[in-house]
Amino acid sequence: MMAVPGKKASEKATTLSQGCAEDFEVYCQPCDRDDVRQPAFGYCVDCKEHLCQACFITHRKPKPSQHHQLLDKEHMPMKQNLQIASKSTPTKKADSLTMPCSKHTKEVIKLYCHKHDALLCSVCAALQHTPPSCHVAYIPDISQQTLDSNEFNKTLKDLDQMTEKCSKVTKDQKQRVAKSTTSLEDAITHIDNFREEINKRVNELEKEAKDTATTIQHDNNKKLTTTETTCENLVKSLQVSADSLKHLNTNKKADQLFTELKIAQQLIKDSEQGISQLPAVENTHEYVFEPNKAILTLLQNEKSFGTMKHKNQKQSAEPPNQSEAAIKSFGHILIGFGFISGLAVSPPNHLFVARRDDQSIKMIDLEDIEKVIQKLSFKSGPWDLTVINKDTIAVTTPCIGRIQYLSFSSNTLSLKSKLKVGGKCYGISHHQGKLAVTFLHPGKLHIMNLKGVILNKVEKDSNGEDIFGEPEYVDTNSQSIYVSDHKKSIMWFNWQGEMIGRYDLGKTRRSIALLEDGSLLVSDYSNSIIYRVNVDCKIKEYQFVQSSLEAICWCPETSTLYNSGQDRPFISWYKMSW
Repeated sequence: MMAVPGKKASEKATTLSQGCAEDFEVYCQPCDRDDVRQPAFGYCVDCKEHLCQACFITHRKPKPSQHHQLLDKEHMPMKQNLQIASKSTPTKKADSLTMPCSKHTKEVIKLYCHKHDALLCSVCAALQHTPPSCHVAYIPDISQQTLDSNEFNKTLKDLDQMTEKCSKVTKDQKQRVAKSTTSLEDAITHIDNFREEINKRVNELEKEAKDTATTIQHDNNKKLTTTETTCENLVKSLQVSADSLKHLNTNKKADQLFTELKIAQQLIKDSEQGISQLPAVENTHEYVFEPNKAILTLLQNEKSFGTMKHKNQKQSAEPPNQSEAAIKSFGHILIGFGFISGLAVSPPNHLFVARRDDQSIKMIDLEDIEKVIQKLSFKSGPWDLTVINKDTIAVTTPCIGRIQYLSFSSNTLSLKSKLKVGGKCYGISHHQGKLAVTFLHPGKLHIMNLKGVILNKVEKDSNGEDIFGEPEYVDTNSQSIYVSDHKKSIMWFNWQGEMIGRYDLGKTRRSIALLEDGSLLVSDYSNSIIYRVNVDCKIKEYQFVQSSLEAICWCPETSTLYNSGQDRPFISWYKMSW
């Protein structure tokens, strides 16, 4: 039996069981609530409502009404339940309700479910919001109560707050983007400056190479000019002498010929001596240019020109793994390419660099950090160095088992006395007339005076076991000696050679440096981290851009940290605010 559309509720009679000929005596009550009158096709005993054919067919589909008892048209009551019918009869029109349902686009939203706080169309209500689990209301019946209501005022307030929040988020993001843009512009400037520094140093190296070639060429030309001038003069003299001898011999002037022969013979001797004093031909060579392979290797091995890191915003206390919180300013000192194994500072003007690869010590002017004052070459590669006083430093040379004293007075490096220490001496540190020196193969620590007299030895523990593995670096203050062992840990001794404690920071440590407050800086070669170990044994990490961190040193007068790496072309310096 097909459903026949009925008249709108506005055309219905005042009683539900009476009306014009087109009205039905018994009609579908759910459809009636949606302003559509359909003839009843059946009846739900549980809902106590008559249903049209469509509602009757779909009534058992929703889970809440799956087990309702349904009566077909032949068995359903033939009279309408007036009480329910009157409640279902809409009293107001819904002419202003035009919003389509998002699920059923051909239906209009006219209902509201109090339980689920949901706007519904008639299909939604029939399928998902049926009584008694849901309380569904007709919107025109309940809408008047929202006028000037608390709900209305609160919603407006919430809308204003959300609008303000959106505006604030946009404003904050705009400010952040502006700051980020500025920081990136600064970073680009820094990249350009860094490139200029590299270009400047490469240009200097290029100029040195070209100047060497030009100097050799100038010397060659000078040799040639000297040779040509001397030989031309000799040839003229010899030719004149030969012509004179021939003339005298032809004219039979024996007396004059005898005299001229003796003069010619002396001229020949003088010419021979003059030629012998000319630049030797075999000393003029051909040349080829051999590029510095260390530079090529560096450029091939590097994966980036640098890294972009987050700049710290204002944070509380001590941010972990962030060096920027303590760095006030930083820069680089370009000194060439190679393995820098040791650094030492003599405030306020001098930084000393131990170059393992080219077997030299370099002295840098800290007032003009681009200037290497002097380079002093060694016969054996130096490892570590320490400042003794205002004009003397001490340098270890492991391969020949020697400590070499150097003078740096008047901005000139020169050799002084030396100590033969009888072992592969590596780390060295001076304090108040005493030296702490570490050795490898076997690992040990010697405490000695400046003349090399051993005051204390540290090598075995009370059980006769080796204390050290590879103690490469050492630093000291008035109370303590700290030794960095590459295979073990950071060990802490007094000046009598008694172990006080140790710090286990893994096996990638290298150089160490003591701060004024007694805390210790330790470089991590593999991870580009410098650890700060406080006197209370708390450890902080500071991440640095420099890779392969090797030597570090601390200047307390200027609060500056210097560090270098095995494969870096420069020394980095950082003004710190611990």
